[in-house]
Amino acid sequence: MAIQTRNKRSIEFSMASMSDLVFLLLIFFMLTSTLVAPNAIKLLLPASSSKTMAKQTVTVYINETYNYFVEENKVNESDLGPRIQALIKGQTEATIVLRADKTVPVQYVVNVIDAVNEINNSTHNKHKVILATSPK
Repeated sequence: MAIQTRNKRSIEFSMASMSDLVFLLLIFFMLTSTLVAPNAIKLLLPASSSKTMAKQTVTVYINETYNYFVEENKVNESDLGPRIQALIKGQTEATIVLRADKTVPVQYVVNVIDAVNEINNSTHNKHKVILATSPK
């Protein structure tokens, strides 16, 4: 006497639910990536038609209240040089991107350039400062 089962198991796998899951994840990541702000410190950058792009090593911010930030950490003017030097240690041609609010006087920008020039003179390197701007 042979016993037969009434419920037959299917060995097929449906990929329809997997593709739905992939599309939902894709939509989720597309929406969340547009909400992420690239700059944590909000600045009103000066406008320029220049399209110069460089690989940035360190970012220095000067906000509208004339406070200095090195990689989003607030620093005093006297600590600006040592903090930048610690971040570019071991590099010979680093690029320091300066993001200064357009209401900041030129003297504050020159202070950052002087700090990088002092690092260059003491270490005999060729670090450069690039001023970040917004497109016209």
